[in-house]
Amino acid sequence: MTRHLLAASIASALLLTAGCTKSIESKSNTAQVAEQQISSLEQQARVRLKQLETMMNDARAKGIDVTREETIVWFSEQFLKFANWDEANPETLEKAFGYERYYAKDKVRLAAELPDFERKKVIQILDKGINILGQELRGEIKRRPVNKVDWQGTKSGDNMFVSNGKPIFPYDYFSKTVGQPLTNTDVYNDHLGALYHGGENLYPVDHDRAINSFLLKEDGTFDQELMQELTNIPDTNIGFLVYWIMGIPEWVEEKEPEVRKGRSLFTGFDIDNPLARKLWSKIIRRTGELTKGKKVTELGFVLANEPHWYAEKNHWTHNFQEMTSISSYTLNKFRSWLDRKYANDIAKLNGNWQSEFKNFDEVEIEIPIDPALQGKPIWYDWTRYNMDRSTDWFTFMQSELHAVNPDADTHIKIMPRMFMDNARSGGIDTEALAELTTMVGHDAKSFGSKNIRPGKSSEWLEKYSYHWGLVAMFHDFMESVAPDKINVNSESHFLSSGQWRDLDTRTSYVRSVYWLATLLGMDANMGWFWARDPDGSPEDRLEGELNFFDPGLGGAYAGSNNMQPHVTNEVTQVMYDLNSFSEEIVALREQRRPLRFFYSETTAINIDDYMSQSYKLYESMFFEGFPLGFATKNIIQKQDNSSWDVIVVYRNNFVTDAEFETLQSYLDSGGTIILDTQKALSLNEYGQKRTKRLDSGKGKLITIGTTDIAEIKQAALAEIKDSSKPDVIIKEDNQLGHKTTMWRTISQPDGSYLVNILNVGHNTAKLKLSLHNNQPVSVQNMMTGNSMDATFELPSEGVLLLEVKAQ
Repeated sequence: MTRHLLAASIASALLLTAGCTKSIESKSNTAQVAEQQISSLEQQARVRLKQLETMMNDARAKGIDVTREETIVWFSEQFLKFANWDEANPETLEKAFGYERYYAKDKVRLAAELPDFERKKVIQILDKGINILGQELRGEIKRRPVNKVDWQGTKSGDNMFVSNGKPIFPYDYFSKTVGQPLTNTDVYNDHLGALYHGGENLYPVDHDRAINSFLLKEDGTFDQELMQELTNIPDTNIGFLVYWIMGIPEWVEEKEPEVRKGRSLFTGFDIDNPLARKLWSKIIRRTGELTKGKKVTELGFVLANEPHWYAEKNHWTHNFQEMTSISSYTLNKFRSWLDRKYANDIAKLNGNWQSEFKNFDEVEIEIPIDPALQGKPIWYDWTRYNMDRSTDWFTFMQSELHAVNPDADTHIKIMPRMFMDNARSGGIDTEALAELTTMVGHDAKSFGSKNIRPGKSSEWLEKYSYHWGLVAMFHDFMESVAPDKINVNSESHFLSSGQWRDLDTRTSYVRSVYWLATLLGMDANMGWFWARDPDGSPEDRLEGELNFFDPGLGGAYAGSNNMQPHVTNEVTQVMYDLNSFSEEIVALREQRRPLRFFYSETTAINIDDYMSQSYKLYESMFFEGFPLGFATKNIIQKQDNSSWDVIVVYRNNFVTDAEFETLQSYLDSGGTIILDTQKALSLNEYGQKRTKRLDSGKGKLITIGTTDIAEIKQAALAEIKDSSKPDVIIKEDNQLGHKTTMWRTISQPDGSYLVNILNVGHNTAKLKLSLHNNQPVSVQNMMTGNSMDATFELPSEGVLLLEVKAQ
């Protein structure tokens, strides 16, 4: 990075000269004007910096917390430095923009405009900081002091992280400035987060503190140089470790020619291969022993990065040569699975598959499988097996770790699409994996603006300012399955992703989406991604010999938070506020979920629109002021059924006998079920008609006779007990034909009510707040300490945390 430091120094010197000299003979008038403008913007920012720092000194003298302003100052200094580096290195920026096809045609213009854009955004965050601190200095508002993350002493509790006796929400960036030492306080600090990472490397080689396949040599010994990348992690800060299973050594391929059959992008080998399992057994056990009790494991071991095994023809993952065939090991395990499933009755399988196999050892299947077979028994059997075999792999991984380190926490970076999308050919049973690991893991995302990929839908923009549903429905499902587990988003794509980014992303969106995710269960998040070295240059993976600009991380850098001082600052600001009100947030989210949607993996496997249609029903219920949840066979069997009032069965025609009997048992115990039509639950997993029908038993069984969402919603709300309904009611007028304001409320020991409100619509919402008994109320904005009227306006993407008292 020496060359970058030199370039930045030269750029700074040129700027200083431009500010002090009226003319430079060797430069054109155009260049002079541009340079003076640049210098002027930086000077404007530095005047504001000085003003804010003076105000901070005044605030400290009055005992006012200035943690938020310290972060504004830090990011301002950093991005002014970054802007100078970017100005001095336009060819690097052009390369970055060029690798993202959305920006490629404008790469020269964007590279030229970026430095000023960054400076202007710095000025904006400084102006906002000056304004807010000024209000506090004048006594117009009173903010709660920031509850900082204790990066050294935070502990994982039963279902939350705890710091200084209070809940805490750790934050950081996944894939963070690889190559920089963990002790570098320009990278690991309160502003960016200070979680120590192990094994965070990406594309396409394994390096940098990685727990990977190359740790074990052919002779059975460990590569001590690589192992030191793990053992040398200082035992000072909390963090997480990643088992990076993307690659496989050549010596394994030589011994096992099939080892890459059935691979996927981030799982570079056949998970059914016995030598691969033997290799990873030794690696997991040894690394588990070496890191036992270390702080870097406080946020757990990530067992895999975005695992998936899409096995249907013409799936986009086949462009990466994923799952284009299966190994003999996978086939033989499938045969054994079928033998157990069909109780050794080959005639029954032949009847289902319309085949003529003599025995299970002769069973064959074409992989990738033809999606035209969806709804047929062969599709169900393979898809269900593909899920079961991946669950078996992760069970193996966790068992090996717990054999040597029984207290080690685990989670898996599950892509939300594995649940939210209609496709079920990817080999991931989201519920089973959430049940398996000791923490819930994922990389939940949202869309802050339109999908930038041609032909991709942005339908949600017609009604809402961002795609809140991707966050909400996924979190509500995971929290329903595992309500007592810590929820870790180990690669949050709230700021950008492969399908969306917006250089001028709204800070109101950033605040709203992080608040929403945390309110709905997220305990820790590591954002995607931080790739600036302290001098402003892109980190090693983005340039130089590794040439990661093409095709890996380079496209991700363009238009990301690495170019957005306003966005990066806002992430930390909203996490400060969430942590300052952590006890209130936890209280709000630890409520009963009175309405449950029945979810069946069986139906999801068999039809092609289960999730998209289920989402519409979920969306219709989301804005009623109480938490939503899901019920499955396992949830009903394992959890307290008094945790909900009613289960809605919507578009669930295909269920196993075990699922059907569980619902009947729930009714027999006094439960309430709403069915959409008489066809509900009428078929087994193979599409064969079920002769049994649900009986009300000791409970209540309601059949609506339609799949109309409005009618089902009306019937479901009628079954919600009065005690489950929100004590605080909000009436909304947003000039639209649909609701956009979500709220959660809970009573407090002193008789007051805590109310959290978010407006996810495009318009300002006029809101009227009242108690369910229509008593008059007093309202206080907890974030400012100021009183409010019970009737007020909430702008698009506005967030409020209120204390409400009956008068």
